[in-house]
Order: sequence, then structure tokens, then C-alpha cells
Amino acid sequence: MKNPLFKTLLSAILILAVTKQVEACTNFIITKGATKDGSVMITYSADSHVLYGELYYWPARTWPAGAMVDIYEWDTGKFLGRIPQVSHTCSVVGNMNQHQLVIGETTFGGRGELADSTGIIDYGSLIYITLQRAKNAREAIYTIATLVDQYGYASSGESFSIGDANEAWIMELIGRGPGKKGAVWVARRIPDGYISGHANHPRIMTFPLADGKKSITSKELKKIYNPEVETVYAYDVIDVARSYGWFKGNDRDFSFSDVYAPLDFGGARFCEARVWSGFNKVNSDMGRYLDYAMGENLTNRMPLWIKPDNKIDLKDVMNMMRDYYQGTPMDMSKDPGAGPYGSTVRWRPMQWKVDGITYLHERAISTQQTGFSFISQSRSYLPDPVGGILWFGVDDTFFTVYTPMYCGMTRVPESFAVGNGDMMTFSDNSAFWVFNQVSNFMYTRTSQMIDDFQAKQKELEEKYIAETRKIDSDAATLYKNDPVAAVSMVTDYSVNAGNSTVEEWKGLYRFLFTKYMDGNIKVKQPVPAGYNRVNPRVSQPGYPEEWLRFVVKSTGDRYKVKQ
Repeated sequence: MKNPLFKTLLSAILILAVTKQVEACTNFIITKGATKDGSVMITYSADSHVLYGELYYWPARTWPAGAMVDIYEWDTGKFLGRIPQVSHTCSVVGNMNQHQLVIGETTFGGRGELADSTGIIDYGSLIYITLQRAKNAREAIYTIATLVDQYGYASSGESFSIGDANEAWIMELIGRGPGKKGAVWVARRIPDGYISGHANHPRIMTFPLADGKKSITSKELKKIYNPEVETVYAYDVIDVARSYGWFKGNDRDFSFSDVYAPLDFGGARFCEARVWSGFNKVNSDMGRYLDYAMGENLTNRMPLWIKPDNKIDLKDVMNMMRDYYQGTPMDMSKDPGAGPYGSTVRWRPMQWKVDGITYLHERAISTQQTGFSFISQSRSYLPDPVGGILWFGVDDTFFTVYTPMYCGMTRVPESFAVGNGDMMTFSDNSAFWVFNQVSNFMYTRTSQMIDDFQAKQKELEEKYIAETRKIDSDAATLYKNDPVAAVSMVTDYSVNAGNSTVEEWKGLYRFLFTKYMDGNIKVKQPVPAGYNRVNPRVSQPGYPEEWLRFVVKSTGDRYKVKQ
């Protein structure tokens, strides 16, 4: 979603009116050669204080000639215009379509001078229209570039993660300016065996210039389907920068990131630090970039992609998405702001002042305002309806349960469905509201409740991981002779898993609230012979000694018991 820390004052002035309530997102891009099972994986946390977490679904459809698509801005619901519909659209579950194509995003904002109020396609519509029209990552890039050229781009700067069952790309894009249709952009294929990521600051710096083989411009866009092509960019991506006076060097030295969204302290500390922390979990050499992540050395830029020390699996990626800077100098649970019980979150605003001096709260991957997040698996060795899984969760990534949704499913769980509640309408059967009940209770005494919480979280996710292995095998075998039955199998499994997750989470809330209410920890006791009831065993752990020392230091003798 949108980044509130735009890189120039003008950008903030031009865009603040429509972005002031929206927060930042995080993506990681993992190639098949970097994973243990040969999956291409994309992660996405959609973070906003006004985004309601639900699982979108569009069935595959054939459309009559002359059909049109109404475009509404994803962030605001504003009507932007209409464009012609294609003859056939793919089914889409969340951010994955029936062909295992996945698209995620993070907004970097960038130079406000390039915003175009006449554009019809905003970044959210760009994602979901493309998912309905493209079959693979290269076709998705072609579709995105074509859509913005034909109908204009209505948003600020975006980074897109684009993956299919074989390869993964990063594409970064920003408008050409007021009244100038289209966008300037660069797309790069992530080398197999490597991972990349982005978090509201553009990551593509210099890139190989067009040679007609491995690198091409949009003037040769149809060549993108040649497998040797690894870099594609808008033909005028450098010329536009020159026309505004932002770049005067040699073309080979042109950096998309530096020119279209100049890096500042906030871009490093609030944005790039999240990418660094995810990388840091899988690559032991990332310590060399700590000063960059903390905003202390803006010249020590991280590479666009890194190679993990070892091949990674789904659990490793879940761990990346559940990051609040554990084990680093930015660990959010280790300072007074965490309160007595090691809170992993900080209430907004992210910057605050004391005595005229500005301070900050860290912006971690795990954050309270996540609407939904996912980890996708696209697997080339399985038929499409079975090979694609969207491990989907709502609310804070640290406190969610990633639940498997196969891309071949033809309906979604009621508890995750669009229309089951909204940001101002509570629903007892909505995954979003049920998970927020648990997380917001957990925020009050995280360190005391975390073991009980994580035991249930681990139980469910490990169960789903084990179950999907069997579903993969059974459904793939069934698909050979009866594709309809295989689709029915993955649909039923996904729907049941989603609804079961919510029921389990309702039970977890009841358990946690009963056990931990009023600052107590209660344990149920057996009823002995001769009794008709017995009270629970109650302990009152109070506050950690470190916190009590902080209180004494802050208050002196105010609470001292007089002898």
C-alpha cells in the first residue's frame, strides 16, 4: 500500500489527500532455485489502517463483445473510468490466478511531479485486471505496460512482485507526469537461486541497457517472451528523467531508484530496513548492511537480490514475514516502548516529538495494521489447480495463521469472503475480526501469553503443511483422469481449512481470555471427591523486575512503603 514518507515535499503535498490514512507494505520474491521444494514464492503484507482483510475471488468468465470494465480505485473506492473487457478472463483467488501467476506490490510514492490525475488505471486495478488476463510473469509485465500506455496510470510509484511456476520478476513503475499517458518502468528477472524484496522504496538501481537479446526496451516489448530476456524497460525511462533535469550523466549510470525516489533517512529506516531484516534471517552476511538499514550510511546500499545461505522452505518464509527485528539493535520488544510485557507493536503515529526533537517508532514487517498477507507457492511439477497455493492470513503477520487456499478453488470460505463484515461492521464469523480479537488481547501481555498462543499457531500451520502434501498427491493423481473432481477436492479442502481456522481461533480467544483476564493466570483444577466444584489455581505474576526498576527510577520514593 502507500508509503507515508514520500521522498520529496512536493510529492507529499500532491498526494497526501488520498494517502494519509494508508500505510506501507512488504514483499519478498523467492525463485524456485532458492527453495527446498522448487516453489516460486511471493510474499505480500497489505498494510493499512483502513484495509479490511478478506479473500478476493473472481471466477473465470467469457464476456460478450463490447463488454466494459468499471475501474474503481482500490484504496478509496473512487470511480476512475471504464475500459474494454477482453473476451475471456481467468479465475483469481486473492492475488493468484488459475495459472499460478502471482502479483504483489509495495508503494514507494516517488516524485510527485509525475502524478497524472487523468489516468484511469490505479495500481490495485492494475494488479487484479492483469491477474484476470495474463497466464505467466512475462505476459503480466506485457499486460501491465500495455494497460498503462493505453489508459493512463492513476497512482504514484509502485514496485511489483510478479511470479509464476518457473520464474520471478520485480517491476518498478511511476507516471510520466500530468497529462502524459502511461508510465516509465524497469522490470528485472530475479536470477534463479536468489531472493529479492521491496518495502516501499524502489530497489532497482542501474540495469543492463538494451542489447536486443538479454535486455530490451518497450519498443521491442513482444520480445519479452524470449526466455533469454532478463531486463525490460520503458524506452523513455531515462529521457523522462533528463527532461525534468533529474539526471545528466551517462545512460549506463542511470539509477531508477536514485532518480525517481531519492533515498533519505526514512526510506532506509522505515522501508529498506524491513527488506534487510528479512534477508538477515536467511543470509549470514547481511550484518555488513546494518548501518544502511538503520539510516546511518545511505551509501551502503543493499544488492537487489541475495543468495540465501541454504535453500529455504515455507516455514522459513513464514519466519521472514513474522519479523519485528528480533535479535537486532532495532528489536521492538526490548526497550521501554514495549511496556512491561515485551510488546511487538507501537501505536501510530510513527514519528513523535519530545522537547522539539523528533523521534521514531520502528516500522517492522509485522505490524498491527495489516489487512491481509500471503505467502504463495507456484510449483511447475504439479497441474495448475493443484500447484498454486496461497497461504493466506489476516491481521498482524506475527499473530496470523497462514491457511492454504489452492488456486484452483471455485469458491472461498464464508469466514474470509468479501462482504462478511467491513472495517466499520463487526462480524462474529469474519476471520478479520476474530483474528483482531486475539491479537489485540495479545498486545496487552504478549510475553505472558505467547507460549499458549504460539502452540496453537504452530499446531494449525504444521497440520496444514502435512495435509497439503497429501492433497497435492491425491489431487494431482485425480487430475489426470478427472480434472473436475480434482478441482472439487482442492476447493472443498481450502474452504474447510479456512472455516476451521476461524473456529479454532474463536476457541483460542475464549481460552486466552478465560486464563489471563484481570492480570491473573488461572489453571483449571480437578474436582476432588466430596466437592461439587473447585476454584482454579491462580497466580499473579505482576510485572518483570526490570520494569519495576524502571518505575522506581521514574518515580523515586512515591511508591515506597513506609516502615
